[in-house]
Order: sequence, then C-alpha cells, then structure tokens
Amino acid sequence: MTTYAIGDIQGCYDALRNLLDHLKFDPQHDQVWFVGDLVNRGPQSLAVLRFVKNLGPSAITVLGNHDMHLLAISQGNTSHYRDHSLDPILNAPDYADLITWLRYRPLMHYDTVQNYVLIHAGLPPQWDLATAKSRAQEVEGVLRGHGFNELMQDLYGNHPANCTDSLTGIERLRCTINCFTRLRYCAPDGSLGLKEKGPPGTQKSGLKPWFEVPGRATADQRIIFGHWSTLGFNASYNTWAIDTGCLWGGTLTALQLSLDTPTIAAQLPCHQIADYKFYIK
Repeated sequence: MTTYAIGDIQGCYDALRNLLDHLKFDPQHDQVWFVGDLVNRGPQSLAVLRFVKNLGPSAITVLGNHDMHLLAISQGNTSHYRDHSLDPILNAPDYADLITWLRYRPLMHYDTVQNYVLIHAGLPPQWDLATAKSRAQEVEGVLRGHGFNELMQDLYGNHPANCTDSLTGIERLRCTINCFTRLRYCAPDGSLGLKEKGPPGTQKSGLKPWFEVPGRATADQRIIFGHWSTLGFNASYNTWAIDTGCLWGGTLTALQLSLDTPTIAAQLPCHQIADYKFYIK
C-alpha cells in the first residue's frame, strides 16, 4: 500500500482528479491523506466533497478552517459568507449527509505505524502529542454532539490568544480550533498571531512560524500540514508544509509517506481561480 498526503484543494476538483490519475492512485490498495480545506472559493466544492466522502476508508481528511466555515454556514452562521461558492453544497439533495460526514472528520490524525501527525494548520509550542490529541478530541466530541450548533454560532474570532489549560467553555474550544485550523505564527509563550498571513519574514517582531519556536514540545513528531499557501512547500523542523496554492494558480502537491523521509510524489500546475489579494484583506 502506498500512502499519499495531498495539500489544500478548496474546490479544485479537476486538479485533484488529475493528480490522483498521475499518481495512478488505486483506492483498493492505496490511501490518501488530505490536510483539510476540501472546500470553499474554488468552483467544484460539491464534487470534491462527494468524491472524498465516497473514497471511504481509502481517504483520511482532517478539518481545515474552510471546512469549519461550511459547518458554521450549515448552522445559519453566515456572518463571514461572502463569495457563495458553497451554495451548490447547501442546495444539494445529499446536503445533510455531506454535512454529517464532515462533522465526523477529526482535527488531527496520528498514524502510530508510520509515525506521522496530520493536521491542517499548526500546534502551539507548549502542546505535546498527548495534549494535542486530547484537545482535538474535546472539539470533535462537541462537533458530533448536542453542542454543535452553539459552537458554530461562536466559531469566529481571534480570542483568546493563548490556549492555556485554564480556559473553559467556548473560549477553550475556539482557541483549540484556531490552533488546528488557522495557526501560522505564534510567540515563544504560545500566544497566537492569527492576523499574520504572509511568508516568513513579513510577520511582526516577536512572532515565529509555529514549527520554528525553540523548545516546541512536538519537535520529535513528524507533522504534515497545509493552510499556508504563502509559505509553499517547506520541509524543516520535522514538519512538511504542502499547501502550494492550487487555488491561486500554484500547484497541487502530493507527498509520498514512508517510514523514512517523505518525498514529493508529484506537483501538478493548477489554473488560477481566485484573486489572492481580494481574499487576504
């Protein structure tokens, strides 16, 4: 069996199918991991969601911020809905099944055999693997339970800025979600710099890419993530960033996992669909 990890798709269905065809991906024998952000902004979010769902156990996907955005909209929180690229999902006959399936995706996947962690965005430096797993499971329990609607009403926001153990309630859940789905930069004490979106070197003083913070508790874990298109492909500090900006006319990247060092299996060019300057404001 070959295991691949693929970067942010965001509704770019044709690019995804081209990449899988190029890899000669066989769902009967291979497995594909998605770093999240299956949907939003791209033109074929419905097709992507249906396709990945139908892959069944051959696909593992973690939740990204755009997937969380869809879940919020499904609960009537349209405060940040601007481009309406998700309307085909909202109007689809299988809409309820797709939303239920998405609710049951994890925030983090840890493969004990191959020893890889799969997340969408980042982990604060003070969290070790056990803490990250525990915090992810807290949120997943709410996403799949009776508190789902309430959480979606209070999903958005940059506060609190530090995910301390003393946090409770919605603030604890929001901070955890922000780490897993939005984090790029943070301070050495773990405070989140969520407003910073550019490549390293453009951030405010005192902030570092989350994976570069000295003393990071997960430094010995092999972590695969996406989310950061302005960073592009990056392999450093025992982490592999694989969002290479397909939506913005970059590439869609597939990483082949192994017990040794993962390698790039393919990077195929994508057509530019969205205007990055418009969305980054």
